[in-house]
Amino acid sequence: MLESMLNAFRAPDIRRRLLFVALILVIYRALAHVLIPGINPAVLTSKGPDNGLFGLLALFSGGDIRAMSIVGLGLNPYINATIIMQILQTTIPRLQALSREGEYGRNKITSYSRWLSVPLAALQGYGILSLVQAEEAGQGIQAYTTPFSFESYQSLSMILALTVGSIVLMWLGELITEKGIGNGISFIIFAGIVSRIPSAAGSFLVSPDWLELFVFGILGLVIIFVIIFVQEGQRRIPIQYANRVRGHRIYQGGSTFLPLRVNMAGVIPIIFSISILLFPLQIAQYFTTSQVSWVRDVSHGVISWLSTTGPLYLSLYFLLTFAFAFFYTFIVFKPDETASNLRKSGGFIPGIRPGQPTEDYLRRVAFRITVAGALFVATVAVLPMVIAALPLFRNLSAAQGGLGVGIGGTSVLIVVSVVVETMKQLEAQLMMRSYEGFIR
Repeated sequence: MLESMLNAFRAPDIRRRLLFVALILVIYRALAHVLIPGINPAVLTSKGPDNGLFGLLALFSGGDIRAMSIVGLGLNPYINATIIMQILQTTIPRLQALSREGEYGRNKITSYSRWLSVPLAALQGYGILSLVQAEEAGQGIQAYTTPFSFESYQSLSMILALTVGSIVLMWLGELITEKGIGNGISFIIFAGIVSRIPSAAGSFLVSPDWLELFVFGILGLVIIFVIIFVQEGQRRIPIQYANRVRGHRIYQGGSTFLPLRVNMAGVIPIIFSISILLFPLQIAQYFTTSQVSWVRDVSHGVISWLSTTGPLYLSLYFLLTFAFAFFYTFIVFKPDETASNLRKSGGFIPGIRPGQPTEDYLRRVAFRITVAGALFVATVAVLPMVIAALPLFRNLSAAQGGLGVGIGGTSVLIVVSVVVETMKQLEAQLMMRSYEGFIR
């Protein structure tokens, strides 16, 4: 890994890409310290421990939303818009047809997702600002210089600032994808998670328990090893190509394989699950100060039931992640299209007839390996939370509160996946440079 990084910096074109990614991440972290207008400084110094909603939002924003930076919403609106568009592709025939039109269709759907993220960001910004005001008012603190309401121009400017910040963050992520290395959206989330480690380390050092840290570190290394092992696991389906005649030339057939990864969905199921779980929690937070007693009681009940350390939340988190792993896998991998492309190119699976039998075989194999991949992703997402809730790790769990969702499986899986995928792309580009006759 270290050798690959050194070789990458020796190559001018790859070095430029890496420096571009670093520049974008520096800009992102600088924006995280730019406050929206109308903030009372007291709100920044009176923060207590994260509740479930703020902790989950921190995964996407890379910081506490109560710090009130212009990128406080993070990529959550864009991720929600992407989820909505992918669900609509399975229900609306026109969008389904558009998704099959290659690069043009994908770009068009991505454009729809961008536009949809604007109203979602404005709506979420309004909800979060109202929630922060209600929470701080409960502590006797005035969150903003003027009361937050739609009638106030300052409140509208605050919503606008959060909306623009989220859109700018989405744009920065796409710049990384286009001109840098790796997936820009994943890089932004990765940078947000990593940026919270120093504060968590500082919280732990206030009252350190080194034996506890050692045991937790060993468990972390084991989890990282398992993540890399499963992420790199794949089922290789042999493909045979017959001899082909084109014009006056005969092209000799050959053999290759179709790699089906055990975890084709990556970290997307976890992100989907968190987004779904955020919705009722966020709605309930709006009504915690309602004047109607039964509404207030119901909202407090929902918040209590969906506590991030509660059994209901962990059970829903596991089941939703497992279900979304299947859902997203069969969005990105379409057995019917794969079987059709194999038949058109003269390829076949030995022992399996082309056409419908090949499609059924691919669907059966994909289903079996997705069961293993879905169980892996769901377990990795939930297991560290369960471990951190044990009495043995209670102190360290409190220290990791500065990480939002903590050093949970979600964060570890995202960080490890981004690092592994980035190193793969670096090695692929370095391999291209080593080909004989490559123009340097």
